[in-house]
Amino acid sequence: MENTYASPSSGELNSFNSMSGTTTRPVKIIPLQHPSTTTATSSSSSFSGVLTRWSAKVKRMTWMEWIEFFLPCYRWISTYRWREYLQPDLMAGVTVGVMLVPQSMSYAKLAGLQPIYGLYSGFVPIFVYALFGSSRQLAIGPVALTSLLVSNVLGSIVDSSEALYTELAILLALMVGVFECIMGILRLGWLIRFISHSVISGFTTASAIVIALSQAKYFLGYDITRSSKIIPLVKSIISGADKFSWPPFVMGSIILAIILTMKHLGKSRKCLRFLRAAGPLTAVVLGTTFVTIYHPSSITLVGEIPQGLPKFSVPKEFGHIKSLIPTAMLITGVAILESVGIAKALAAKNGYELDSNRELFGLGVANIFGSFFSAYPTTGSFSRSAVNHESGAKTGLSGIIMGIIMGCALQFLTPLFEYIPQCALAAIVISAVIGLVDYEEATFLWRVDKRDFLLWTITCITTLFLGIEIGVLIGVGVSLAFVIHESANPHIAVLGRLPGTTVYRNSQQYPEAYTYNGIVIVRIDAPIYFANINYIKDRLREYEIDNDGSTKHGPEVTRIHFVIIEMAPVTYIDSSAIQALKDLHQEYKSRHIQIAISNPNREVLMTLARSGVIDLIGKEWYFVRVHDAVQVCLQHVQSLNESSKKPERFLENNNRPGRFQNLLKQRTEDYSISQLESGCPQNLTSSDDNTHIEPLLSRKS
Repeated sequence: MENTYASPSSGELNSFNSMSGTTTRPVKIIPLQHPSTTTATSSSSSFSGVLTRWSAKVKRMTWMEWIEFFLPCYRWISTYRWREYLQPDLMAGVTVGVMLVPQSMSYAKLAGLQPIYGLYSGFVPIFVYALFGSSRQLAIGPVALTSLLVSNVLGSIVDSSEALYTELAILLALMVGVFECIMGILRLGWLIRFISHSVISGFTTASAIVIALSQAKYFLGYDITRSSKIIPLVKSIISGADKFSWPPFVMGSIILAIILTMKHLGKSRKCLRFLRAAGPLTAVVLGTTFVTIYHPSSITLVGEIPQGLPKFSVPKEFGHIKSLIPTAMLITGVAILESVGIAKALAAKNGYELDSNRELFGLGVANIFGSFFSAYPTTGSFSRSAVNHESGAKTGLSGIIMGIIMGCALQFLTPLFEYIPQCALAAIVISAVIGLVDYEEATFLWRVDKRDFLLWTITCITTLFLGIEIGVLIGVGVSLAFVIHESANPHIAVLGRLPGTTVYRNSQQYPEAYTYNGIVIVRIDAPIYFANINYIKDRLREYEIDNDGSTKHGPEVTRIHFVIIEMAPVTYIDSSAIQALKDLHQEYKSRHIQIAISNPNREVLMTLARSGVIDLIGKEWYFVRVHDAVQVCLQHVQSLNESSKKPERFLENNNRPGRFQNLLKQRTEDYSISQLESGCPQNLTSSDDNTHIEPLLSRKS
């Protein structure tokens, strides 16, 4: 950086050269350090700087850090405290494993698959994630939302009874895993930030309603249309009402009530929290016991489930990849929102850091390996992860215990699963998705932000009536539209000085703040780029003529002479904004208005230097603080006001020292710098007493 300091007090406005005989008193300001052209140009190669820092970081990494990079599990394995961690990890693993077995079968049925594929999906991916995942409490496996997405897209391609349906579901797991790995490696997880929490909440609420209605057929005893839209589901339920069967409805309702009661007791009473995880297992045991004793013919059972662990096989039917890409991308987005979100929350609660991109890579590897062992897409589960955390899980060992329990169930218990009632599995699904109906979020948004409530409502309604894919697209589209609107119409504040300070704040937020005649101070609270520069220019023109209603100080002038732009919040400025700033400068110059820039950050200042805007406006009009800019501008306004009051004397003494400087020398009262910097108003005592002029700095400065 070149130490180039400008002395604003030594310069005069070009537009006021005719008044050069009027001099101003000196002011003390903090000098702004301007970048030289060479420095500014060299900084444009920031990409090479990033590569240099990255290569240096790679060279500093030890072999242990390399192991941790590829196998995050090494971190908790190398620091494992057996006496402290083993018991809670075992308890949590057993608890969630018992919960996972019936849930995985239920979600497989929701996806249109045989229950065995749910068990497969809860087996291999868990072990793989324990090695490559960075979260120590996240419980992955089949989840309701992913299962609904799989059912929705595959149901429109092929009938669920055909073998092709299962092959496509397994292929979908491979595609999702590849997408997740690519996004993790390229560190593209930030893209999902454009989906607001309102969209997520509205989407999950609508999906939960659709999932619950899709399970109604197991309660009612007759088939209903498979759809992700609410209207076809409701029509199908109503049209088949004459086939209603009481036994499955009564059994399903009782089991659902038992599960919800146990879940409530587990949440509300700490000593009974084991009941929350035991609910699904209890439902399966009660339902199986009842049908084994009474053999009711009207209640459908799960049927035969193959026994044994899954065998290695490469996914097939690659010819359908093109039609599955949109759903694979959607499932990947859901995985980022659902899994990474809860993983980061659990990491914060347990006192360790989590890299979102590495987490995404771990999920991708788990899905890829899972597809080689007949698994359909898996991701982190809200409910099981919460139970895992509440049960005291400390490390990924709890996930390994879950996988062992699932392996034991596949190897030894599948003959018992043959007698599980379908309505019991449906009750497990419904109990799980009830918690996704986020009506509390809707009421909160209504109180806090009506715009976010509108976004929640739009996403929820479109997902219900138009389908999941369209609902997500519309929700994301509207969310991005809000972001673009906010970016294109940034907040611009007119600043005023708080009495007794050198602090300048929004005059609308602080009514006691006062402004100065002939000077407009604005703060732009956003980056300046092609989308918002015209809006900013229009607002700046308005501020020339609009009276903001604040108290005015300083000499009385008839128009605006200076526009001070506070650039502290401006993090970026592009070429379009640079050109517009040049045009604005020329426009102001033609009307004898000077622009002053306050507190630009380093990158913005370098951009202004490279584009020549610093030299165009003048280095003397760039300041560290708003107060510095105000002092200099106010001096010029005072000199202009003095000259306009005594035109004859000004013409007479055109070639002599400024009259205003001579008047300042006649002051009888000396003001200390501390008084003047505090902004405390004082009366000037001189032969030409101007009580409306506020002192800025001591004569002795």
